[in-house]
Amino acid sequence: MLEVTGLDVYHGRTQVLFGVSLVVPDDGLACLMGRNGVGKTTLLNAVMGLLRPARGRISFDGRDLGRLKPYDRVRAGLAYVPQGRGGFPQLTVAENLSVVQEASTRSSPAATSEVLDLFPRLVPLLGRRAGLLSGGQQQQLAMARALVTRPKLLVLDEPTEGIQPSIIHEIEEAIVALSRSAGLSILLVEQYVEFALRLADRYSVLDAGRLVDTGETDALEDSRVRELMAF
Repeated sequence: MLEVTGLDVYHGRTQVLFGVSLVVPDDGLACLMGRNGVGKTTLLNAVMGLLRPARGRISFDGRDLGRLKPYDRVRAGLAYVPQGRGGFPQLTVAENLSVVQEASTRSSPAATSEVLDLFPRLVPLLGRRAGLLSGGQQQQLAMARALVTRPKLLVLDEPTEGIQPSIIHEIEEAIVALSRSAGLSILLVEQYVEFALRLADRYSVLDAGRLVDTGETDALEDSRVRELMAF
């Protein structure tokens, strides 16, 4: 579904990514791991068209994304839940969902009901302003907004960051349900390694802007995980 090949990305004159390649399989879930500051979010911003790579290729569903604007990538079926969750704090939960649903060329009114089935905690909060939600509720709303667009690929940047354990469990259940949905692939960026590896089919590890390991999670031993995340 997504193939990144030989990606070099700069912030100004500083190179952040060095020849990074990764794959997200059709109907699969891939996790991207690494410590803070190694280039994970930079890679996601390049995939979404928010940063222009100096070199390399990004292919989505067999299509080269190089010349596509961010909004065209969303129309093609990419959906991004960034760190910080975003959203419209002055609008209610229901308004946040309807704004996205009405703007999306891939969505329909039924999409809102579908995402609320995944996140039932949001149902009694539909009339509450998004800015008054807890961090965990805001994360669920951010994921719901992305899913309203009925994407082919869902990109999640550290969905468990700053979230209480009970909400992490609910988010995990939702991701499991989504990963079983035909036609949806997921790229998960996460520092909570146990969470990521429980969910993912494939893993990749970044360090200092370079890919240092990648493979199938079934073949990854705990000792190797600790080694990769320690440097």
